[in-house]
Amino acid sequence: MSVAIDYSSGAFAANQAQGVGTVAQAQAGYDLANASYDSVSFAFGSQDNGPLAIFFKSDGTKMYMLGFNGDRVYQYSLSTAWDLSTISYDSVSFSIGSQDGVGVGLAFKSDGTKMYMLGNSSDTVYQYSLSTGWDISTASYDSVSFSVTTQEAGPRGMTFKDDGTIMYIAGDTENVHTYNLSTAWDLSTASYANQLFSVASQDTSLADVRFTNDGTKMFILGSANDNIFQYSLSTAWNVSTASYDSVSFSISSQDTSPYTIFFKSDGTKMYLLGTVNDTVYQYSTGSYVQNLDISSGTYFNYTPSANTTFTFGNAPASGTAAGFALAVTGANAGETYDIANASYNNKNFHVGSDSGIPLGLNASYDGTKFYIADNGNDAINQYNLSTAWDISTASYANKTLSVSSQEGTPLTIAFKSNGTTMFFLGANNSSIYQYSLSTAWDISTASYDSVTFSLTTQSTDVSSFFVVSDGTKLFVSTHSTGVAVVYQYSLSTAWDLSTISYDSKSFSVYSQESVPRGISLNSDGTKLFILGNQNDTVFQYSLSTAYDISTASYDSVSFSVRTQADNQYGILFKPDGTKMYTVSVSNDRVYQYTTGSSATATFSYPASVEWPSGTAPDGPAIGETDVLVFLTDDGGASYQGFQAGDAMS
Repeated sequence: MSVAIDYSSGAFAANQAQGVGTVAQAQAGYDLANASYDSVSFAFGSQDNGPLAIFFKSDGTKMYMLGFNGDRVYQYSLSTAWDLSTISYDSVSFSIGSQDGVGVGLAFKSDGTKMYMLGNSSDTVYQYSLSTGWDISTASYDSVSFSVTTQEAGPRGMTFKDDGTIMYIAGDTENVHTYNLSTAWDLSTASYANQLFSVASQDTSLADVRFTNDGTKMFILGSANDNIFQYSLSTAWNVSTASYDSVSFSISSQDTSPYTIFFKSDGTKMYLLGTVNDTVYQYSTGSYVQNLDISSGTYFNYTPSANTTFTFGNAPASGTAAGFALAVTGANAGETYDIANASYNNKNFHVGSDSGIPLGLNASYDGTKFYIADNGNDAINQYNLSTAWDISTASYANKTLSVSSQEGTPLTIAFKSNGTTMFFLGANNSSIYQYSLSTAWDISTASYDSVTFSLTTQSTDVSSFFVVSDGTKLFVSTHSTGVAVVYQYSLSTAWDLSTISYDSKSFSVYSQESVPRGISLNSDGTKLFILGNQNDTVFQYSLSTAYDISTASYDSVSFSVRTQADNQYGILFKPDGTKMYTVSVSNDRVYQYTTGSSATATFSYPASVEWPSGTAPDGPAIGETDVLVFLTDDGGASYQGFQAGDAMS
């Protein structure tokens, strides 16, 4: 085998006697089987040498630690989100000692205005309020608590479903227990759900529990074996349907007394708190892992769809010199809510046979059902998707809800994340109406709650609305001659329209769009999207304070949907921001888009590779190709790596 490099032309030639090598790909995001330690950590000893729990703000810019010795919660900032190497202590803390001296679990409401502490001494969860979200210096005890001692006399870990309607407790019985909150994030409404799952077959000292965003995967931290174990739930969020995936990850090289795990919201990073060194450790769980099978060829060509880690397999026996070339091409990393790089999926669905004038749309949290606000028939219609979030697989479910008794012009709808509450917005009365569904997500079981809220004080020309997933914030788009404004409202009790009030906050989008018809926000409330009927374009805005519309500013980023159809009205994003949907009244069709990314994917290589500079070369820019050469003669124990071609087209 030989490798030749022609420096005079900048071209690379390889002896391909064995042909093009095989590249095997593993899945990204929450990929425990291919997790790896980032060699990044942070020690808490300067604040408390008895850390027992951690929690991150949803955007990764804040971290909180619950300390045993000081009986306090400590607050930290990360100058680069989710990067522990950039962390610093805020010199801010809050005492929980009056409630329990052995706090072992910590959680926050999704907007940072509520905090929860699990006490091991009292077997009780305590609730706190933060007058300024995510600022624990503004915290105070709510005098609200919930005992779990009947189920778990030695609780160790706690987590909540993202919408605050379910709480999970892990503890010394090796069981995960489930509790329902009839009012989201209100512990006074908690009750045991009689759902549990034993992990004793994997570990006899259960320390913590976490879930993927969709509730279909569960991760258990076991301190007896110092492993994290992965499970699948056949029914999302129902632990009684869990089964072990025979997938685990050892953290013993970092700490042999683990206490808490935490995942970045997209599952690409994982954090472990250990008490041997009083340190939090950072891991990657989201890069695509590509194994290069050296025995299959001498040349590999790879263009990524996400950040990528390479591994090398099947090197020849020690004493046999071997070399191979890898050509890597820069590409997008697959970030979400990126309308600047959105593209049409060539997928759409005609709803005209069932919905006369479709003005708005929404979907179930799992993407297997979607709903149309039908102005032609004064109804809400339900559709099924045989493949989740694939609009081309939709079919009419033969289920409809007439809203004519309340409103003659339904504009759009919003659902509570468990599918039991629905709001719809009507144009005739400029009002929002509340319904309950006796069977979750089944529109035929909906009934009017006789609860409504008029928006006429702000505007009589409403066009669309958006409700934050936790049900505590609501935004309404409006337009009239020379005016196009978004108004902000708060609900003091989540998803209870009777508790809504105007925040006296608004934002004009008139400079971009005079007829806004659709509105949405990203999952952490830092981005606003407006779909305009005048331009048939989606416009993007940034909120410097999450969910505060008065802090919005235009990003000079937009995406036209006019190529598919004009008169586009509703807009909807998949919860993870990877898909976008619009509906047109011109041809009664729903259109599906992928929200792309302009961020360049990164590459990493085995630790056994020695580079001339001691550091791997930077990856190529989007559309450019670099060629790398790797040589080994010790059976793959070590490699010599160098860059043979840079920025080649």
